[in-house]
Amino acid sequence: MTSPLPGPVLEKLDERECLRLIAPGGIGRVAFSGLGGPTVLPVNYVFRDGAVVFRTQEGGPMDQDLRTGLEGVDIKIGFEVDRIDEARHEGWSVLIQGPAHHVPAGEVEVETWAGGDRRVYIRVVPHQITGRRIHGL
Repeated sequence: MTSPLPGPVLEKLDERECLRLIAPGGIGRVAFSGLGGPTVLPVNYVFRDGAVVFRTQEGGPMDQDLRTGLEGVDIKIGFEVDRIDEARHEGWSVLIQGPAHHVPAGEVEVETWAGGDRRVYIRVVPHQITGRRIHGL
């Protein structure tokens, strides 16, 4: 009689490990309540000075949905990054929650490879950071 294989192991990540994982930048997703309802969009991001920074189109849906029009009132959003290795049955996911700030022109210059006219920079300052890693079978 053979013994059953151990199942996958889910490990909670601490903040330091979460930030280390997202530090190289790349592709992530932003999630927020837009004018048309729940919205999740892919973005090309960098992690700089303790914050996530990405670009979007000026006057586009994300630019408009992330503006309150009130000084000092921010919209809280979710930012998520994951990496999955299906062949090895493992991966990780990091979720950052925090306010989305429109960055004034010239304050930050971030080159990303996402195409199109993206002149508006958005900075997400982490208020809550959580992550999980799953180890294979």
